[in-house]
Amino acid sequence: MINIAFLQLLPAGNLKENMEKGIEYCKKAKKMGADIALFPEMWSCGYYIPHDMEALNELAVPADGEFVTRYKELAKELDMAIGITFLERYEPRPRNTICLYDRHGKSVYKYSKVHICNFGEADDESVLCAGDEFPVAELNTAKGNLRVGSMICYDREFPESARILMLKRAELVLVPNACPMEINRLSQLRGRAYENMFAIATCNYPSPHPDCNGHSTLFDGVVYLPEQLGSRDTCILETDESEGVFLAELDINMLRQFQKREQQNLKNRRPELYRILAEK
Repeated sequence: MINIAFLQLLPAGNLKENMEKGIEYCKKAKKMGADIALFPEMWSCGYYIPHDMEALNELAVPADGEFVTRYKELAKELDMAIGITFLERYEPRPRNTICLYDRHGKSVYKYSKVHICNFGEADDESVLCAGDEFPVAELNTAKGNLRVGSMICYDREFPESARILMLKRAELVLVPNACPMEINRLSQLRGRAYENMFAIATCNYPSPHPDCNGHSTLFDGVVYLPEQLGSRDTCILETDESEGVFLAELDINMLRQFQKREQQNLKNRRPELYRILAEK
């Protein structure tokens, strides 16, 4: 079993306080038995995105700066993987990024949100740069290795995001989030786990953070078991709206056995008919 901690936290108000609060709750997660700790989207600034470029650049932090490096060190100190999220200083404009560190403090990947929220509104992500790849890499935990990738919030609304991660053999997808998790978005996550036969762990901000309502989730993606008639509920965890650390167990061995049994989902694909997806 891999224990995943969802740090469903309210931001503290500034970069230093967010860093300190995040460290405190990572330590709590470790005491609870976590192997992986995941933050909500852009924890460094509490998903605050000024549209004044000077203010935006001032708020952004470098991937090799003190904020991120402290969590790299903390992962090693705690012997626990950490997915830390931040507004990344980047040229020509900042990015919405997660860095995943393993239990030795080794960088596993850096992923920047590919599908930025560009809705023509004053508080959207149109001032940010988009990422350009979906990395999947081997994550070392105290319970063994597993293949991990990420989507960030709006990425989940594009089935191509999850399918690329599936084709790269992801077993667990970490999803930092900052939006209301209602029935349709929760159904998207359930569907992505079902379609792609992997687990999806989503960490959201709690209420009363603006436009957020908690409901962090773990869907394990295991739809059928040989000894069980019919399908099973893949939802392992759905939190309430409150602030706190929530722990969920992912049965990685059960997931791997399921992936082996369901290989026809890959075999029966017809990629020669999918060209329109890349042309339109």
